[in-house]
Amino acid sequence: MRLLKRIPHDRYLIELHQYNQKLILKISLDHYEQIFKIPESDLYGQDEFEKLVNSTDFLSNCLKRFITMREDFTSSFNSIQK
Repeated sequence: MRLLKRIPHDRYLIELHQYNQKLILKISLDHYEQIFKIPESDLYGQDEFEKLVNSTDFLSNCLKRFITMREDFTSSFNSIQK
């Protein structure tokens, strides 16, 4: 997997990778990661990812998923600890 670019953000680590004719958008927060794989043929260029990342709706939904991921993990982990 080849790193194409890091998209600066104050909350997330956002990286764009290329692998196997796909562009891979990775968004990381703490110990959690969301990955979006899009065939290169579906896009006109890397700039479309930057527009997506700059969309407040998209990043707001990513944050909601991160919170849900953490809650699910914490709940499951705590249940096996009992």
